[in-house]
Amino acid sequence: MSKIGRKPIALNDVQVSVKDREIHFKGKKGAGVYLLPEELDVDITDGLLQIVPSKSTTFSVRARRDLNRVWGLTHALLKNKILGAKQDFEVQLQINGLGYKAVVANPRKLVFSLGYSHKIDFDLPDTVSADVDSKTGQRVTLKSPNNVLLGQIASKIKALRPPEPYKGTGIKLAAETLFRKPGKTKSS
Repeated sequence: MSKIGRKPIALNDVQVSVKDREIHFKGKKGAGVYLLPEELDVDITDGLLQIVPSKSTTFSVRARRDLNRVWGLTHALLKNKILGAKQDFEVQLQINGLGYKAVVANPRKLVFSLGYSHKIDFDLPDTVSADVDSKTGQRVTLKSPNNVLLGQIASKIKALRPPEPYKGTGIKLAAETLFRKPGKTKSS
């Protein structure tokens, strides 16, 4: 049995209702619907949501292994959706380099100066908000209730100027460790 799938999900301040195979959730940051796979059922008791295997079907040994994978994946995805309805997920990006910086042009647009001959305009989706450190402009904080979309946006921003291994310039996650390469040395 799946060890992840067996854990209950806390529903702190999030309203959850189950209609057939759909799980409807609503919190202060967002709302949505999650479609539950046919192999699983949901039980809500005392503010805890428990995902359990369906009792109506019988499984072979191979199907049981596949069920464990689906069970754990469903638990993780549903937990992230419910957490996102309660509070925003956050990703911090660090911009390194002389003259490299970001500026918030309007709530839906970031403007990057990354050492190119032009500035780069980056449009943000409606559910993603950005905050830039006003002192240096080299720390960007992205927030969104959808962690998948947040990861995709952070990845696209990193792709504008990937970190360079010799000088360390570029855009990276703040928690990411960049391994630096030694440059050429003069041999005598």
